[in-house]
Amino acid sequence: MSPVIESEEHKALRSAVAALGKRYGREYITRAVEEGGHPTELWSDAAKLGYLGVNLPEAYGGGGGGIAELSIVLEELGAAGCPLLMLVVSPAICGTVIARFGTEAQKQAWLPGIADGTRTMAFGITEPDAGSNSHRITTTARRDGADWLLTGRKVFVSGVDIADATLIVGRTEDARTGRLKPCLFIVPRDTEGFERRPIDMELKAAEKQFELVLDDVRLPADALVGDEDAGLLQLFAGLNPERIMTAAFAIGMGRYALSRAVEYARDRTVWKAPIGAHQAIAHPLAQAHIDLELARLMMQKAAHLYDAGDDVGAGEAANMAKYAAAEACVKAVDQAVHTLGGNGLTREFGLASLITAARVARIAPVSREMILNYVSHQTLGLPKSY
Repeated sequence: MSPVIESEEHKALRSAVAALGKRYGREYITRAVEEGGHPTELWSDAAKLGYLGVNLPEAYGGGGGGIAELSIVLEELGAAGCPLLMLVVSPAICGTVIARFGTEAQKQAWLPGIADGTRTMAFGITEPDAGSNSHRITTTARRDGADWLLTGRKVFVSGVDIADATLIVGRTEDARTGRLKPCLFIVPRDTEGFERRPIDMELKAAEKQFELVLDDVRLPADALVGDEDAGLLQLFAGLNPERIMTAAFAIGMGRYALSRAVEYARDRTVWKAPIGAHQAIAHPLAQAHIDLELARLMMQKAAHLYDAGDDVGAGEAANMAKYAAAEACVKAVDQAVHTLGGNGLTREFGLASLITAARVARIAPVSREMILNYVSHQTLGLPKSY
């Protein structure tokens, strides 16, 4: 089946997830945020229906699908106003990395729980001084007998308070060259020397952001995921799904905002006809819809390439999808708020909070400028400026 034309199974998955999303909706998430809670009921309902682990191998309790299916789940929940950010982190990044590179023991220990929602995993890569430059990561792991000692700092790590463990990107010294190379470690939440501090965010979300401090955190040998020498490959195996899922998050949010604006423009009458009859209102909404549809096509291409095992092709497409989806989402949210005028800034209509939320996709997990760098160097073959 061509990724351009969605299969019957994918259409069925879309409508089933949309029905679940409709039962919860935007009000549910807003209430969770206001109460300082987490969307646990939605998370466990999605788990019971098999949606959380749809991308994980059947042998470990997953659905045996791929990122194509998981991105549908996140997009449709987002379009219903209740996206689950931890879908990006736990099954998409951590679940994928462990499924592809983990030892049998790691797969047995983590994948069934990630698939049925009883266990979650956070992902720590960003550092205060490294930003998007993963080559500047200073979190280091050194051997101490059979153990590892991990030291460093991470910022903007989502959901550490609810995650059973965090997959931490560190660096080890290459015995042959003495150079540092990336590696991934599973750090359980209550490990000694592993501290977390919440970051006070202007962004209102159910998932909190944390700064992590690792002070000589002692980990057993089996905390290392996969092969010490394949760190970079393993890292990108997690980053491509993250970009595809961020695109799904953005497209879902853009669709939600657009649907509220369309609903309003159909009914709101100030002169003789509903405001949606005026092209100044209608055309920008139509453009927003077109941009979201185009971004979804690139997301589907990226997911298709990734699931087919083409990591290089998926890298380019995932970056493009994330870029296109973020731009489309920001424009859709802006246009939706503008369509509602003053009502767009009220709590009753619930769109104003999306102005901040929409920008996240432009910034995380990698800035749009770094994506333009990637495309100009990797795709167009232009020289690097850094």
